[in-house]
Formats: sequence, structure tokens, C-alpha cells
Amino acid sequence: MDPEAERPQIIQATPLQQMAASCTGALLTSLMVTPLDVVKIRLQAQKNLSPKGKCFVYSNGLMDHICVCEAEGNKAWYKKPGHFHGTLDAFLKIIRNEGISSLWSGLPPTLVMAIPATVIYFTCYDQLSAILKSKLGENESRVPIVAGIVARFGAVTVISPLELIRTKMQSKKFSYKELHQFVIKKVSEDGWLSLWRGWAPTLLRDVPFSAMYWYNYEVLKKWLCAKYGLYEPTVMINFTSGALSGSFAAVVTLPFDVVKTQKQTQLWIYESQKISMPLHLSTWVIMKNIIAKSGFSGLFAGLIPRVIKVAPACAIMISTYEFGKTFFQKQNAQGQEY
Repeated sequence: MDPEAERPQIIQATPLQQMAASCTGALLTSLMVTPLDVVKIRLQAQKNLSPKGKCFVYSNGLMDHICVCEAEGNKAWYKKPGHFHGTLDAFLKIIRNEGISSLWSGLPPTLVMAIPATVIYFTCYDQLSAILKSKLGENESRVPIVAGIVARFGAVTVISPLELIRTKMQSKKFSYKELHQFVIKKVSEDGWLSLWRGWAPTLLRDVPFSAMYWYNYEVLKKWLCAKYGLYEPTVMINFTSGALSGSFAAVVTLPFDVVKTQKQTQLWIYESQKISMPLHLSTWVIMKNIIAKSGFSGLFAGLIPRVIKVAPACAIMISTYEFGKTFFQKQNAQGQEY
């Protein structure tokens, strides 16, 4: 018997409740997978340091960071860990030379960015999915692909200027007045579009990731529910589906993740040296340079830590989000009974 045929009517969570569920998921995900993302970015960035080592690139949980390390001598960041020879080696050197807390460095400002990005992304996906399913049918396979692409496009576009401003704030301590002056100067010199630098490679990485992730997630979730004769997925089914679909999408889109890291690094170098942005820093040229310098394998730098990070990150995020929605759905249903 097809469980879809006898699916009972379910009271859906409201958009505000979906936002609360996504906030909880973003918080737990950032806390639990930050160290893996830090290692991933450092493995990618160690071959792309500026001559004086002033560029420090890392990522915590859901957002990337770029800071300027002005210290010289033995205290400079780029001299502390030495050269990493793999994921485990990076973990051990970071902990030994910088302390275990370094694996969570920059977490507070990351959460400030991660929470609105996650809220926009997951809430838009659910709302778009509901609209598309009402028009195309519940079993239409294109729904998760279209909804995932549009939701990610919107989230990246809205958050991109805030990420640039946050990056500037992390380079040194800024007052709100100084930050306002920086934004005004940036816009007057380079135009409003300068606030979206790094937007293209981010889209090239995140939009295909979202399309593949949501499609595979919905397919796996339905398959597992049908296999065990369930009307609704359990936490374990959501966790497993999220981990598997996230791992697959992470491997396919890794080259664009590497390019994004290097493009952001170069952008900050030119910004810190007050040099105008060179025209040749396109995504495809950077990709060609990586292949010429490190071979095709250079596009997959940090593969192991990215997969190890993305699998639990997607699993924790989606299972927490779905659990939160289910909780609110039950509360809504109980409220209607009274």
C-alpha cells in the first residue's frame, strides 16, 4: 500500500515558525562543524598566501572569513602552523600552535551572518515548494530543484554585501561611524556593484549545490519512508538523507568552492594594498591557473575535510530544521483542537 495515498492532513508550520526552526539548526550546525570547515579553508588557502602573509582565510560553520594578519616574525599566523600535510596534520598543528579555541575563532560574527542567511534560504525554500506543489502536483520532481535554486540565489544575493562589510570589520576594530564612511567611500569610488564582489563564484558553488542537494534529499526521504511504510520521515531518515545528499553535492561543487576561496583572498589583498581590482581575476581564469599550477587535483583541495564537514552539517541542519517544524506542527494541531 502506498503511504502517500493515505497520508493524513497535516497542519503546516507558519513562516515565523520555520524561521525559528532554521535559526536553531544554524546555531547547532555552526557549533558542531566549525572545526572541520576551518581546516578545509586553511588547506585550500595555504598555497595562496600573499608574499608577506597578510591574508588569513578561514571559515566557521556556514560563512567564510578573511582577516589581515599584520604581525611579523614568529607570531605571524602563517608561520605558526607550518605546512599542512593533510586533514589530521592540520588539526594537530592548529591545536598545538594556536590552541583548541582557534578551531572556533570568529564564531560570534559568523552566527550574525549565518542566521539571517539560513532563515532566508530555508524559509524561502519551504514557501516556494508549497507554491510549486500546489500548481504542479505533490510528486513533481522539478519542485525541489527550482525551489532550491531560487532560494539559494536570493539568499546569496541578499547576504553578499553584508559579508563584505563583516569582512572589513574583522580586519580591525571599527566604529559604526567608520564603517559607515567605509561603505560610502566604497560605493562612491566603485559603485554599488562593488558590494557584491565574490558574488559570482559563490553562486557557481551554491546554486548547483542547492539544486542537487534538495533533489536528492527529497528523493532519498521519500524512498526511505516508502521502504519502512511511514507517512512522515523520522529524525534518522532526515539525518541520513541530508548527509548523503550533502556529500554528493559537496564533491561535485568543490572546484567552485576552491575558486571562491582564492578569489576572496586576492580581492582582499588588492583591497588592503589599495590597488584597483584587476580585470583578469575571473572565476574561469583562476580555475585555469589552479590547474596549471597544481594539476586537476588542485581544484579538489580540501576534499576530505569538506565532505567530512558537509555531511554532518547538512544532516544536523536538516534534521534539526525538520524536527523543529514537526514540533510546531503538533503545537498548531493541538491549538486547533481547542
